[in-house]
Amino acid sequence: MMPAAVLVGPARIEVRDAAVPAPAAGEVRIRLEGCGVCASNVEPWAGQPWSTFPGEAGGLGHEGWGIVDALGEGVSDLSVGERVTMLSSHGFAPYDVAPANQVVRLPDALDGQPFPGEPLACAMNIFRRADVLPGQTVAIVGIGFLGAVLTKLASDAGARVIAISRRAESLELARAYGAAETIVMDDHWAIIERVKALTGEALCERVIEAVGKQWPLDLASAIVGFGGRLVVAGYHQDGPRQVNMQDWNWKGIDVINAHERDPRVNLRGLREAVAAVAERRVDLIPLLTHRYALDELNEAIAATRDKPEGFVKAVVTFG
Repeated sequence: MMPAAVLVGPARIEVRDAAVPAPAAGEVRIRLEGCGVCASNVEPWAGQPWSTFPGEAGGLGHEGWGIVDALGEGVSDLSVGERVTMLSSHGFAPYDVAPANQVVRLPDALDGQPFPGEPLACAMNIFRRADVLPGQTVAIVGIGFLGAVLTKLASDAGARVIAISRRAESLELARAYGAAETIVMDDHWAIIERVKALTGEALCERVIEAVGKQWPLDLASAIVGFGGRLVVAGYHQDGPRQVNMQDWNWKGIDVINAHERDPRVNLRGLREAVAAVAERRVDLIPLLTHRYALDELNEAIAATRDKPEGFVKAVVTFG
């Protein structure tokens, strides 16, 4: 048996005993070192009209890393004892299983370093879909973990990044990750005018929305230039959205929903994420600002919602 986080009601996670999972054919079991807390955890945790309780043991946790502990039948390309990151779905517990083809080894350069691989894989896949080119102006609306990584990737690709976010410390983070310009996200029309001033009225060739709420989506739409590309990276899970289709039509923009569901694409993103951090192209450590024990998961998700001072991302650690 093992302790596992179980969502038992709105904003109520309890640690309960659960069976240690056994890997099926083609799977591996990982003894987790830790698991990141995702912003997408907040609304299921808070409770949605379609929610049922209790949830699954370890559920909501999908950003784990750790040590291969057991191999299912037919797995030959991984070994017990290897340190890995993976794409799995029950990581708020000391053990989880994952398909062997959704697991990536962590190189020696990352020894001892926390590695929530799934959100980094998302960033890599979003960046690929954005098709950022040298010399373009790229606005990123919302600077948290994802927005900061995308700022670094876009600036390294030769783009001029305009970072837009609510908190002054988020804008400082964006500058540290390569943003050329920063704008406080407070007044819709003032932000549009500022972007116009920075771009000679042309607006932006690429805009990445990384919040997952209606107003940031409206703002992102408004600052895409003619023939540009709007990339929806925020996870919109609290209901339908409205869009300004007249504006989209008039400007002739491409609209990309950058959430991938193809396991092969997600694996590619995970491999690219491991390489980017191992090669020091992305500095992960400053983004992992808050650590919690498993029995503090309610506090970790609340912090993810409320963003206390200095907060970028929380991780739950085991051991």
